[in-house]
Amino acid sequence: MTFAPRRSFSIRVIAAAMFIATALPARAQVPATSPAFDSSFFSGMQWRNLGPNRGGRSITSAGSPSRINEYYFGATGGGLWKTTDGGATWRPVTDGKIRSSSVGAVAVAESNPDVVYIGMGEVQLRGNIMQGDGVYRSPDGGKTWTHMGLASTQAIGRIRIDRKNPDLVYVAALGKPSAPGADRGVYRSRDGGKTWQKILFRNDSTGAVDLVIDPNNSKVLFATMWQAYRVPWKMSSGGAGSGLFRSTDGGDTWKELTRAPGMPSGVVGKIGVAVSGADSKRVYAIVESDSGGVFRSDDGGNTWKRTNDERKLRQRAFYYTRIYADPQNKDRVYVLNVGLYRSDDGGTKFGTQLRPPHGDNHDLWIAPNDPNRMVESNDGGGTVSINGGTTWTPLRFPTAQLYHVTVTTDFPYHVCGAQQDAGTMCLPSSGWDHLTGIDDREGDWAYDVGGGESGYIAPNPDNPDIIYAGSQGALLTRFNRRTGQHRDVQVYPRFFSGEPASALPERWQWTFPIVFSPQSSKVLYTSSQHLWKTTDEGQTWKRISPDLTRHDPATLGESGGPITHDMNGPEVYATIFTIAPSRHDSMTIWTGSDDGLAFITRDGGKSWKNVTPPGLPPFSRISIIDASPHAAGTACLAAKRYQLD
Repeated sequence: MTFAPRRSFSIRVIAAAMFIATALPARAQVPATSPAFDSSFFSGMQWRNLGPNRGGRSITSAGSPSRINEYYFGATGGGLWKTTDGGATWRPVTDGKIRSSSVGAVAVAESNPDVVYIGMGEVQLRGNIMQGDGVYRSPDGGKTWTHMGLASTQAIGRIRIDRKNPDLVYVAALGKPSAPGADRGVYRSRDGGKTWQKILFRNDSTGAVDLVIDPNNSKVLFATMWQAYRVPWKMSSGGAGSGLFRSTDGGDTWKELTRAPGMPSGVVGKIGVAVSGADSKRVYAIVESDSGGVFRSDDGGNTWKRTNDERKLRQRAFYYTRIYADPQNKDRVYVLNVGLYRSDDGGTKFGTQLRPPHGDNHDLWIAPNDPNRMVESNDGGGTVSINGGTTWTPLRFPTAQLYHVTVTTDFPYHVCGAQQDAGTMCLPSSGWDHLTGIDDREGDWAYDVGGGESGYIAPNPDNPDIIYAGSQGALLTRFNRRTGQHRDVQVYPRFFSGEPASALPERWQWTFPIVFSPQSSKVLYTSSQHLWKTTDEGQTWKRISPDLTRHDPATLGESGGPITHDMNGPEVYATIFTIAPSRHDSMTIWTGSDDGLAFITRDGGKSWKNVTPPGLPPFSRISIIDASPHAAGTACLAAKRYQLD
């Protein structure tokens, strides 16, 4: 397996670009028992977009054969976006109109491109995903939206529309990512989504993940089923439920092709499928299996031949496993993974790599009447090509996903965040164009401050030129903005990709905290399962706590399987997930773990007391503890359990 060091998963994502309001002065003190305030005091305040215009993750996109400049992509945290000028500019079309933000599937009716369907929730089971609330339909190209049901499916991978009838629509629903459930499988509606019929169901732990309609015969459908789940400490992909199915009567009945001659034996995981528009007998599949790879059928799926088993096409199968047939050339086929690859010999060699402006590729729509025209989704957003992938439109739209946001003490103050799959950035809250050397390639003043995609950022409160930033693999850097020097100051320098949490002397979360003491800018804290403290800018670190987690052995094992293992950081569990030093007493510190324990020390770490709220269920992720600025001994705690259903 290969990994790009700055790309992969995330755990806790703020799904938005950086937005900020004109605010009251920082550190304003309010009495603990303040009276009710006059809301008109804030009437003159408005939100404004600071930027930057950098795209975030997208796993779905679509276009129209008849409208050559009209395309859509779904953002995993920012709704649906549309372009009518071939990708030069994009605008959001669902803001304020739908109830969830993560779009997992989009489809445009060929017979009436004003009719658009979206399915909510994510089926690419990384360490963080957001569930959805079913299907929405627009009759007017995204101006208005109506919820069409299937709210309990939580994660929808595909929507397909009959080429001649915009009211005949099919949905592939994975269902709950983290628990068994009956709301899985392939659904069909004949009345534009008003009513739904479940037409293919395997079991309560197996959902539908891919679905295609034969471009030449709308009665012929192929669907793939995937037995999978993900909880905070483990991901599983594959099992007896996974398989490939075909219908020749519009979904009324199905025939299983999983064990057709030439297909893999043994355990099967995620499968992608595609039918050639040039020859309906030519069907392609990419199969997760120990003997998996790209498979080709020349008889409509009855028999198969493995044509390619390269790892570059099937690494991290749970996150990719998508294949697309050229609509006019039966020997041309595309596979999406970290890279985007093309074969021109029927799937044998994938020697051509297309290069969209971002890696980690998830969806591709090719115009059936012009194979040079396509729109593609990747971890940087949606991008359009009109020359078969030789060049692509830029990713300039504010759909970046930020893990944490903080501000510096500059004037004007700078806002900083770590963006999923794009590293760290800071930018001023108002104009800063008197400086040179700042990165303005994206149309906004933004600069990198070290660390990486997934971490906290901690500017020194007394010297904003010194900024600490973290990332996956326990990376912690000290950046001097004045000189440009980056220095690695991580506590325990061991790159642990591929190791289970049980093997690690220090367990570092994908997005571990980095927090200054409010009492002294010379004191900085960070955490594994232990709390660490430095007073010399990271030159040395001192451990000041025992293990402050539940550290249940059942949550510290290998992740992934039963086919593909995947241990790259997000699955490292039983860690201190939040640190909250008191604003009143330098000896008081709160901690909260991702497996549900809260502790406090009142003597600087010599002794610790378990202060977990009695009603907090085990294994809740304590995301944030905020120590009160008003009253000593008071704090607020926020926890979540959505990844445990």
